[in-house]
Amino acid sequence: MATLTQDQILDAIGAMTLLEVSEFVKKFEDKFGVTAAAPVAIAAPAAGGAPAVAAEAAEEQTEFSAILAEVGPNKIPVIKVVRELTGLGLKEAKDLVDASPKPVKEGVARDEAEKIKAALEEQGAKVEIK
Repeated sequence: MATLTQDQILDAIGAMTLLEVSEFVKKFEDKFGVTAAAPVAIAAPAAGGAPAVAAEAAEEQTEFSAILAEVGPNKIPVIKVVRELTGLGLKEAKDLVDASPKPVKEGVARDEAEKIKAALEEQGAKVEIK
């Protein structure tokens, strides 16, 4: 059996359609028991961009972030809810909860942010929506 190099695998994936890549990722996750969740990145605005950000905030805000402010007394149930909401693995969800205050989800609609807040507060956590 011929061994494929990493470059050959990348070339093969590059030739796939987005639908094929999506199906490949699902099969990969199932076979190896991993999650291909992208890490959440927080971008700080540049000092010169602050007035532009304030002007955007003065307009109607359409994207919100649900930020886990405090875990509360029930850490394990909070980790379970974070896993359900984000699709993160156990270690990633635990790290997120341990590093609070930290965003659980960013760039979501107001109603989804409210659902996240309700689910986490049900477990005793404190959540802020920004």
